[in-house]
Amino acid sequence: AGLELSVTDFQSSRNNMRHHTEEITFDHLIVRRGQAFNITLYFRNRGFEPDLDNIIFVAETGPMPDLAKGTRAVFSLAGRHSPSPWMASLETNKASSLEVSLCAPPMAPVGQYLLKVHIDSFQGSVTAYQLGKFILLFNPWCSEDAVFLDSEPQRQEYVMNDYGFIYQGNKNWIRPCPWNYGQFEENIIDICLELLDKSLHFKNDPAKDCALRGSPVYISRVVCAMINSNDDNGVLNGKWSENFSDGTNPAEWTGSVAILKQWHATGCQPVHYGQCWVFAAIMCTVMRCLGIPTRVITNFDSGHDTDGNLIIDEYYDITGRILENKKDTVWNFHVWNECWMARKDLPPGYGGWQVLDSTPQERSNGMFCCGPASVRAIKEGEVDLNYDTAFVFSMVNADCVCWLVHGGKEQRLHRDTRSVGNFISTKSIRSDERDDITENYKYEEGSPQERQVFLKALQKLKTSKSRGHYQADSPSSKPMPRRLNSPSLRPSDVIQVSLKFQLLDPPNMGQDIRFVLLALNMSLQFKDLRVNLSAQSLLHNGSPLPPFWQDTAFIRLLPEEAKTHPCQISYSQYSQHLSTDKLIRISALVEEKSSPEKILVNKIITLVYPTIIINVLGAAIVKQPLSVQVIFSNPLSEQVEDCVLTVEGSGLFRKQQRVFIGVLKPQHRASITLKTVPFKSGQRQIQANLRS
Repeated sequence: AGLELSVTDFQSSRNNMRHHTEEITFDHLIVRRGQAFNITLYFRNRGFEPDLDNIIFVAETGPMPDLAKGTRAVFSLAGRHSPSPWMASLETNKASSLEVSLCAPPMAPVGQYLLKVHIDSFQGSVTAYQLGKFILLFNPWCSEDAVFLDSEPQRQEYVMNDYGFIYQGNKNWIRPCPWNYGQFEENIIDICLELLDKSLHFKNDPAKDCALRGSPVYISRVVCAMINSNDDNGVLNGKWSENFSDGTNPAEWTGSVAILKQWHATGCQPVHYGQCWVFAAIMCTVMRCLGIPTRVITNFDSGHDTDGNLIIDEYYDITGRILENKKDTVWNFHVWNECWMARKDLPPGYGGWQVLDSTPQERSNGMFCCGPASVRAIKEGEVDLNYDTAFVFSMVNADCVCWLVHGGKEQRLHRDTRSVGNFISTKSIRSDERDDITENYKYEEGSPQERQVFLKALQKLKTSKSRGHYQADSPSSKPMPRRLNSPSLRPSDVIQVSLKFQLLDPPNMGQDIRFVLLALNMSLQFKDLRVNLSAQSLLHNGSPLPPFWQDTAFIRLLPEEAKTHPCQISYSQYSQHLSTDKLIRISALVEEKSSPEKILVNKIITLVYPTIIINVLGAAIVKQPLSVQVIFSNPLSEQVEDCVLTVEGSGLFRKQQRVFIGVLKPQHRASITLKTVPFKSGQRQIQANLRS
């Protein structure tokens, strides 16, 4: 009689352990390509007889499985010749069961598969059975996979770690912000696969899209475009202005899980609102979940150069106030991702870490996504290599030119070759420290190689522009006022005065800001200085708000004399003018009586909130109750209302905890204790945020 199948055991628990997916689930089979997994077939009427029975497996993915496209595979047990790169081999053959080892090729498309079997018994007819569904992921443990990463500590950090730190603040005050990536939380893998199916690529040509899902270069571009909602029903809606009343202020998110689950629950409607670090954190969650090694990168003083000339123009008026420039800006920090992959589409040597930036800034091949751009190509100035390398090069390497706008004319103040791209940061492996990876992106500022690479990049951009190839689509800008020729020397070299701002105290929220302007006369002449001081709030993307404090000072310097001019901005002066980013830019425009030149100095201050203290009371043991104490305070001399505390942590809390605190009295310190039952072992992080 023909061999009849009764039941199949996918051995999910054992296979998922071997394939590093046990953190996701034990209930369903989730395996990685290029690595074998075992299943057991149980028969109803007799055992498998190799001479009589031919077992053929069929694996299919996508809505239109196709052998030629690689989305359908037909392969038989070893020994029977099949052209398929998928493999099946016999492990153990028992009286009424058969254990089989299956293996997907290391370049197979990732996604959900349906596994079927055809049993051809030579006495009887062919019978076909559906065995069930499984998910196939990228495999950084497999040397043949394009995302192979040859370091277990790095794989543990960049694929398996479900928490991290995202660096914010400014270059003088770098602040680690904890984040719950939660890539192994319940339903997240299904949401990640849904995200691929909602992309415009899938909607336009589902068969082609599914066939290309074996390529990390392709998948990373698709995911990058789907994180923002600019062209599609992507996950997050970006907003950089002040009013977030119809959504969540980007600064209040502490993890990706709540955002992805909200997107899924609302039928894939974009979640309001995100800014760069939220976009990058969501991208990190999705890529780690799919098996592509990913890390989150912060670049301090990040250039946004829309016209591809590698120059960021900043405009000031005579009071030292920075003027809004719709075209070029310097973000006090910008956050993107690096994903690890081979680049067969580029010349040798440009694989490894690739920049992907899902914050919608410029279009790339008609869509809001950026990358993958090879980090090595950025360092070497190879800005013509795919994708969007020129735009990323400008974010870390553009020169900054400051202009004084006065009486309808522009006077160039100075060109700064060092101000853009500082302290490029990511979380270390094996620790919670910050790694500075600036040297991966550029040669040391001021070194001959750095200028050489800059000029090489500029030349390549000019060449591609003359052919009409520049990648960023920039809107036409209005003609600027007539520019005055200016000396190549920096004004401070001409006037020979050195100026610098220095804070006297940490800039704590609710307290007055005390600082000095240090002036040093480096010449043997007297110097009479007129100093126009101003302070204004900045948005995170560099856009200025109107000044709220201005002052004028007159400083007389003897030859080689140093003086300090004290300044103070009271809390009452700045409290009503702060942006949600809590950034203040102080600037001084300095004129010297005997010289037409002017000097500009500025400093960005990030106001500091008191930290939230989290105490875990007792030992954290899986399935045992645990108490967590959260201590927080109001630093202001006025009460704050509608306070809400959010607390989350993968493996500790099954969902984000929201506690309504209500009113916090002036200078008041309070605490709350939450109870939970940990459900996953290993190192865990708790994230907490207080808003009012």
